[in-house]
Amino acid sequence: MTQGRLLGKTAFVTGGGAGIGAASALSLAAHGARVVVTDLDAAAAVAVAAQITAAGGQAVGWHLDVTDESEWEARIQETLGTFGALTVLLNNAGIAPTADLIEDLKLSDWRRTLAVNLDGVFLGVKHGIRAMKANTASAGSIINVSSVYGIVGTTRAPDYVAAKGAVRLLTKAAALECSQSRYPIRVNSIHPGFIETPMLSAGLSSMVQRGFFPNTDTAHQVLQSLHPIGRLGLPTDVAAAVVYLASDESAFMTGSELVIDGGYTAQ
Repeated sequence: MTQGRLLGKTAFVTGGGAGIGAASALSLAAHGARVVVTDLDAAAAVAVAAQITAAGGQAVGWHLDVTDESEWEARIQETLGTFGALTVLLNNAGIAPTADLIEDLKLSDWRRTLAVNLDGVFLGVKHGIRAMKANTASAGSIINVSSVYGIVGTTRAPDYVAAKGAVRLLTKAAALECSQSRYPIRVNSIHPGFIETPMLSAGLSSMVQRGFFPNTDTAHQVLQSLHPIGRLGLPTDVAAAVVYLASDESAFMTGSELVIDGGYTAQ
């Protein structure tokens, strides 16, 4: 199963039950990492972990609400107890935007999006640094999933854009802190375009229901047209970047942005 690029590393993945998180967990394991798969849907996390172990890898699947700091503390301690160290943390868990205009967006919806998409990343970075800063055998890598909407703006997603933009700069602040503290930890962000995931499918269905598109096929075609490369991304496209940032091949990268968007932001 293993290709060896991540042998000896232990990776912790949030939102690992589906989409980018699941593809990343499987790819990390395929390259030799031990993987902790976490998700709000515990059964989905366990199922992905089972795929990894069935293929000969090492993995566990656990529940994690990324907005709950006590759960973060418990899962990180369990990771250290199970695998001895933490060397890779993928902050991937997130929820879709509300698709409301700023003037119509409820404060409760704004707060919910930021709680998951920003606070959840902050807690991961905080507790990831605490767990990794004493590492001597292997340097740590924290990877934060932002979005193209952490770089450019769009309409009807003010909550999502605000959170993803904040993740981009939180990443840089954390990278500088770790470097100045001489911690053996790199922190980088990934900025995907539109990726074929269950969250995207649910979002397209919601937009059709709200009258933005006549049907999901049309919605899909419109999104494809935004990407010069001619297609939407696949979870494996992003997972390949995760493996690179998790590996020692990216040892000279910190505070950087890796954009995987089919040319979306080149226009």
